[in-house]
Amino acid sequence: MNKILSKALPHVIAVLVFMAISLAYFYPQIQGKRLYQHDIAQWRGSAKEIMDFKEKTGKETLWTNSMFGGMPAYLISANYSGNLMLKVNKAMNFLQRPASFIFIAMLGFYILLLVFGLNPWLSLVGALGYGLSTYFFIIIGAGHNSKIQAIGYVAPMIAGLVMACKGRFWGGMAIFGFFFGLNLASGHPQITYYSAFIMLALLVAFFINAQKTKTLKTIYKAIGFLAIAGILAVGSNFSNLWFTYDYGKDSIRGKSELTDNQHNKTSGLDKDYVTQWSYGVAETFNMLIPNLMGGASSMDVGVNSETFKFLRQNGVPFSQAQTIVKQLPTYWGPQPSTSGPVYVGAIIFFLFILGMFLLRGPEKWALFAVTLLAILLAWGHHFNFLTNFFLNYFPAYNKFRTVSMILVVAELTMPLIGFLGLKEIYEGKIAKPDFLRAFKWATGITAGICLFFLIFGRGIFNFSGAVDQQLGWPKELIDVLKRDRQHMLTNDSLRSLFFVLAGAGIVYAFFIKKIKPSYFLLSLGLLITIDMWVVNKRYMNNDGFVNKRMVEAPFTPTDADKQILADKSPDFRVFNLTVSPFNDASTSFYHKSIGGYHGAKLRRYQDLIDYHLSKGNMAVLNMLNTKYFIQPGQNGPIALPNPDALGNVWFVDSIKLVNNPDEEIQALYNFNPKTTAIVDKKFESLLADFKPDNSGAGNIELVEYAPNMLKYHSISNQPKLAVFSEIYYPKGWKASIDGKPAPHFRANYVLRAMIVPAGEHRIEFTFDPPMWRVGKSIDLTSSLLLILIFVGWIGWSAFSKKSI
Repeated sequence: MNKILSKALPHVIAVLVFMAISLAYFYPQIQGKRLYQHDIAQWRGSAKEIMDFKEKTGKETLWTNSMFGGMPAYLISANYSGNLMLKVNKAMNFLQRPASFIFIAMLGFYILLLVFGLNPWLSLVGALGYGLSTYFFIIIGAGHNSKIQAIGYVAPMIAGLVMACKGRFWGGMAIFGFFFGLNLASGHPQITYYSAFIMLALLVAFFINAQKTKTLKTIYKAIGFLAIAGILAVGSNFSNLWFTYDYGKDSIRGKSELTDNQHNKTSGLDKDYVTQWSYGVAETFNMLIPNLMGGASSMDVGVNSETFKFLRQNGVPFSQAQTIVKQLPTYWGPQPSTSGPVYVGAIIFFLFILGMFLLRGPEKWALFAVTLLAILLAWGHHFNFLTNFFLNYFPAYNKFRTVSMILVVAELTMPLIGFLGLKEIYEGKIAKPDFLRAFKWATGITAGICLFFLIFGRGIFNFSGAVDQQLGWPKELIDVLKRDRQHMLTNDSLRSLFFVLAGAGIVYAFFIKKIKPSYFLLSLGLLITIDMWVVNKRYMNNDGFVNKRMVEAPFTPTDADKQILADKSPDFRVFNLTVSPFNDASTSFYHKSIGGYHGAKLRRYQDLIDYHLSKGNMAVLNMLNTKYFIQPGQNGPIALPNPDALGNVWFVDSIKLVNNPDEEIQALYNFNPKTTAIVDKKFESLLADFKPDNSGAGNIELVEYAPNMLKYHSISNQPKLAVFSEIYYPKGWKASIDGKPAPHFRANYVLRAMIVPAGEHRIEFTFDPPMWRVGKSIDLTSSLLLILIFVGWIGWSAFSKKSI
């Protein structure tokens, strides 16, 4: 019993340390406060109709009309009740968010290092270095919860792969499948995709090793076990993955039907959209020096800054000058904006270089290759040759935006290489000449980079940012701002130099046996924590915590909102011009919006934005039933009614057939949607027996509204063509007339249309994708098997007294 307890003690302590650090960093969470996150606030806006419907009816709606005229709700908020991994994920977050995000990241990397054979105490220190990566805290502050959740499960997922390839097939399958399932359940395919780069690189390395040692059979067997685990993980998340994939073909991540601007198009996202946030080449060094290019887009530079002194000297009151320097536009790098650098830590950077000199074998080169590839791809349009090659030829690469995000690969591989190298030192496997050679090179390179920017940074950079011209500040003030940017670079260069030398000194002292292993681990862990903690607090601190009510109801209704809410019509749209309408979901919190906030809006709706809505085409706005415009007023936003909004549905007198999507989108420039419907010839067969005639009387109206069900009443003395101000999406929307299925088709590029027979009729549209029910069964069966395999392996390991 004592032996079991002593063996478990380091793991228990590691878990407690991870919990303590995570809660300490986010200690306002313990006080009952909640973190205000921009993207979560936007999500609450976009999901409001979905949540209200569920609260009112107890049922799930898979469609919402609150954003971009209407889109599937399963891309915003859906309860995949069959997937038990979602319940496991909830249990994994027992610390509560955001502290649980960092706890899971640390725990996952700890498992990975254990699988690679590291001492538990050394693994603990390595997990601190990884879990405190600055980028993780930045995305938590922004509200990218699904991203950080998915990142947390990458390391243990890789651990499962490593276990299997080292011959521990059942354990590898159990761990890989379990954490792969959790990773997919987090709902961020881009992180899963990038993690595949690391796993593929390691598989190649293991294959090379197996060839040399004539153990290929082990690798083939491992791949078989991993394939079973992968199938179950995918099966557990089948519904989510299927709907994401199926919808993706019709979203901006699918191929455009328009033929213009071909040089910028791919089979997925447009090139300029993918590469909009491209990491600068020189900016890459902020992985070592955080404020190399000004840190975040706006930062607090304090009352000792050059800008503050200049403002005070020129008569600006203290409080006003202090307010200005709290949000100073310090970033001058090439990205449009940033919340902070991808800082991996000065000591981690040093250990990475040290590991590259100490380690041998294909695993090192595989990890280095994928690190280098990630950095090069993060440069995006600064390295077009490679970027365009991947966008045009590498499977699924063009489905994801923000190429700089791939640096999450380097954030894992760099500390992994560093601590694999440290393992060799810790276990006494490195000869003194080899250590001294590696140590000198690693210290020289890392400290040399810091010294280079410290000495020459002021001379090689001009510290001018793209934002400078937009500020409208006098040249003298811009020059002072540049001096503050210079100080930020030199101060952080000096700071990183200190941590590099301090970290190197501790490693050297341990190697020559001047300090005991326990003191070595304690001092190294403390240094890494201090380094990362202080930098992270620049970008994610306690100021973001607010009371619970402000998080759950992030948008206060304006007088304009209240005026529109007084209109009890069941279904109309609002165009809010007081915000960036197509990058903001606050309007959707109270209204059905023309705009919204989502990374995968329908491709055709994006076309409508680009060609017409952004240009104020009133014909298009009227056909979208835009009943109100919210515009800036002297005393705040004002609501302006639009008397020309066409309502929910109307009969038209004529049809204009077009040959292709290009003609279809162009035809919206000069047409009257009240009388004419523009229809692609692909739907001509549905119009074969219909001849428009404006001589007969008729009326059609919406009589009942729900986001996933619309009922209309029509009466006419002859067949009519009805245009419905609802977004056409045939993958789930079904129409019926008097309870019998009826065909409908697309009109006016994005809307629905239908031939309505003469007489009095009840028309109904329902959104009910058949795969929803099928997917639930697959989710449940696969996730149950996955959990049973993992729990069974845990039980067997405990019974057989085997460790990771």
